Amino acid sequence: MEGSKLIINRDIITEAAAMAFADPNLQIPDRYDRSGEVPAGAVVGGGDDESYELPVVDMARLLDPEHREAEVAWLGSACQSWGFFQLINHGVDEAVIQKMKDNTVHFFELPLEDKNAVAVCPDGGIEGFGHHFRTSADKLDWAENLIVQTQPIEGRKLEFWPSNPPTFRDSIDKYAMEMWNLAMQLLGFMASDLGVEQETLLAAFRGKRQSMTLHHYPPCHHPEKVIGIAPHSDGFGLTLLLQVNDTPGLQISKDGRWHPVRPQTGAFVINVGEILEVLTNGHYKSVFHRVVVDTERGRDTIVVFHDACIDGVVKPLLELGEARYHAIDRLEYSKGHATEIFSRGERFVDTLKK
Repeated sequence: MEGSKLIINRDIITEAAAMAFADPNLQIPDRYDRSGEVPAGAVVGGGDDESYELPVVDMARLLDPEHREAEVAWLGSACQSWGFFQLINHGVDEAVIQKMKDNTVHFFELPLEDKNAVAVCPDGGIEGFGHHFRTSADKLDWAENLIVQTQPIEGRKLEFWPSNPPTFRDSIDKYAMEMWNLAMQLLGFMASDLGVEQETLLAAFRGKRQSMTLHHYPPCHHPEKVIGIAPHSDGFGLTLLLQVNDTPGLQISKDGRWHPVRPQTGAFVINVGEILEVLTNGHYKSVFHRVVVDTERGRDTIVVFHDACIDGVVKPLLELGEARYHAIDRLEYSKGHATEIFSRGERFVDTLKK
């Protein structure tokens, strides 16, 4: 995102912001008031209608030769029709997950002064503790976030990795490796679904950036006026999200309506980023999603993003036929994506279609 610093900005969490987050009865400060934006579009209630349930993929079935073919096809269908799925029986070390959850909760419960010890740089930059990205309308999301780069190791800026709680850095390191291994597993099965060699797809991700964002969405008694995260599509390749608690909030846009995600206990929510849409030549879809705020309960999530490109270029895999997207330099892609999402609220990948 280095080439996007002039396009996207993050603000430091101030005492005034912390006070607003801490007291859900306070009047919404103007910079957070987005009345008219939320709720945007019809929201599907769900209920007993299973047609609106997010697909659930079972890693145990993917690993089982007897069920693999059917589950790979189901994985591919989810990526094509929803761009999202929940992953169960994922095999990630539960001790690593629990330690990461505990440290995340502990960190966001710290006094503001302690959290601001790793605050985002006010003169530009992505990493550190602060608000989510500011939009062109100069409005802020109702959330506080910690962003760090986790891979490659030589690219880590440990000055933005919290040392409070004391085990946090170790937790981030171990969790990042678990997520890398899980992403590589999933990409291998995606390659099988697409009919390409596994190494062809994995090579586009190997050695590229992995980053982690921790989100805390405070409760708000005026959820119709604020947004946890505004509608957007992810600019990277593959996203792995873990809910720390069971507070809902994530919604996915499909068929012109918003579909609330009911997270399964212990599951990861996985979604296709715009780069993976290009790599798969449009077979998989990156879709808009947003986060709405709960009136009574806070929501914490741990999100890991995996970047991808082919020799520094974002383009479809040759094995998938005539390219439906124009090739673009990775840095230029970053600039374009930031402009479309944060200035115009559109998918940049659509501008690349032939």
